[in-house]
Amino acid sequence: MAPFFDAIVAGLGAVGAATVRALAARGARVLGIDRFAPPHALGSSHGDTRITRAAIGEGVQYTPLALRSQEIWREIEAQTGDELYVACGLLIISSPARKATTHVAGFFENTLEAARRFSIPHEMLDAAAIRARFPEFAVADNEVGYFEPDAGFLRAEACVRAQLALAERAGAKLHREERLEGFYEEGGSVRVHTDHGDYSARSLVLAVGPWLPRFLDPGLARHFTVSRQTLFWFELAAPLERFMQPRFPAWIWELQDSGNVIYGFPAIDGAEAGAKVATEQYAHATSAESVDRAVSNVECEEMHRALVATHLPHLGPRCVKAVSCLYTITPDFHFVVDRHPRHANVIIASPCSGHGFKHAPAIGEALADVIQLRTPSLDLSAFRLDRLSDR
Repeated sequence: MAPFFDAIVAGLGAVGAATVRALAARGARVLGIDRFAPPHALGSSHGDTRITRAAIGEGVQYTPLALRSQEIWREIEAQTGDELYVACGLLIISSPARKATTHVAGFFENTLEAARRFSIPHEMLDAAAIRARFPEFAVADNEVGYFEPDAGFLRAEACVRAQLALAERAGAKLHREERLEGFYEEGGSVRVHTDHGDYSARSLVLAVGPWLPRFLDPGLARHFTVSRQTLFWFELAAPLERFMQPRFPAWIWELQDSGNVIYGFPAIDGAEAGAKVATEQYAHATSAESVDRAVSNVECEEMHRALVATHLPHLGPRCVKAVSCLYTITPDFHFVVDRHPRHANVIIASPCSGHGFKHAPAIGEALADVIQLRTPSLDLSAFRLDRLSDR
């Protein structure tokens, strides 16, 4: 007879780890499965750092998630003693002449509206103020900045590791290096088949990131596109302190001389480790199985030439490190957190499209509510799957 659980969570990246932690903390019998040994560098929850912010430009539905997640990150830090959330501040640069768009139209304006609506501390800076306070950014005269002092970055792998440790401490069973093969409903529960065996549960959470399309029929899978993203760490051509807070926060830049958004972080591991800079690319679809994970020297050189040299002139051309990761993208760049339309006991958890990591603890908590038939404390209705049915 297959072992029985209250819930099985497939995929133990950011949202899967948050979900098993939340369920285990409530005493639920929960099994977490991952085809690798998280935290790992083969999905979407790696690369040292992820930006966290409270005023969310992707839409007003996100700020309550961000605020609750920030509370939970601090709770996890207190429970583990780990540093996870570094409030180094976040600078968002934009202009009326921008060519680049961060995820959704009006991202900068939406961010400011959210900050005002939710009383999030912030400052508005003109170009002269940006140059005086954050001189490493070579801004144009018509560019402005939004600065959120309590925003910053999360240590990505450490966040996953800490949540999994707390889940195990609370009694969760975690099966690493075990691959989900499929699932089907059986008498009001879900039977889960892996390359190691079979299990049953009242609920299954599919938090498998870029592997999600392979577990959905084509009519559903078409809503999720996987894209390869590249992350770069460039050498410092100025003293380290110029790339550390308070002179150098986390940042997002909607460029006006390029269709690309660029973003990055302080130098968090010393001068030799460089500073991380990235952009986003959506032109070519890939899959978790077929993606080219290596980042070429040509890609590093082109990133510096086209997007770094002009805007951050004191980051040198030598690329200290480069890695790739995977985004799972919906057509409107919003999340999907909803029950499977044909399997009521299966929940699709894809808080994705490149801006989901910071929200993971609140989503995990809300999923625990759903699984335990409680009313979620946060509204997940904006993330229903049926909104994409006409796309």
